[in-house]
Amino acid sequence: MTSLAHQDTRQLGGPLSILTRQKRDHERLDRLLQQLDRSAPGIEEQATLQAIARLVFPHAFAEEAVLWPAARRVLPDGEALTLQVEQEHQEINELWARLEDLPSGTAERREVLEKIATVLREDVRDEEDELLPRLQDALGVRRLRLLGVAWEAVRRTAPTRPHPVVARRPPGNALSAVPLSVLDRSRDALDASGRRLPHLHARTSRASHRLASVAGRIEHAGPLRRGEDPSTHRD
Repeated sequence: MTSLAHQDTRQLGGPLSILTRQKRDHERLDRLLQQLDRSAPGIEEQATLQAIARLVFPHAFAEEAVLWPAARRVLPDGEALTLQVEQEHQEINELWARLEDLPSGTAERREVLEKIATVLREDVRDEEDELLPRLQDALGVRRLRLLGVAWEAVRRTAPTRPHPVVARRPPGNALSAVPLSVLDRSRDALDASGRRLPHLHARTSRASHRLASVAGRIEHAGPLRRGEDPSTHRD
């Protein structure tokens, strides 16, 4: 197997291929993580974190809804491979949720940020070096392109915030997509407005927190917690 990191767009199946789309997102993530290292605590750091969240969480959600079920169908060890990645996704969700309660500029927050960056990079390597090359060997180019189109459609409408309580597999994650995506993207708009217009920050922050409370109640709905492996289930 050849890592995606060492393949060009033609080898990956062209621009529509799921492999090309995955590698492109991974490269953007690496640039954003480097930017995060340079970001000053406060508004600059929050803006970078929001950009990372809007990349990472829809990307992972679409993987769990579209890509990993396909891997489990066609790979003999697909269950073990996808579960390892789902566990990493769960860890990132839990770390990010914890981050939201930590004051800017504190040592504890910096420690959590560093852990998030480490787990994200490990997740990329696990996918690019092992899981995705295995999928590449098992599927033809046409199937990789169809998966790419389906993955992109889900990614564009997926939640953009951490939801550690929601199932990492269907049917729970599929049922959560619409309500949590609407709430997350509304919060994103409010938070961006608060950073852009400081005189509105207090008001937009209160509204964002109210929507977060609504999302928290939705997360605990029974149907949204069904389908995942016990190792990624959280109360």
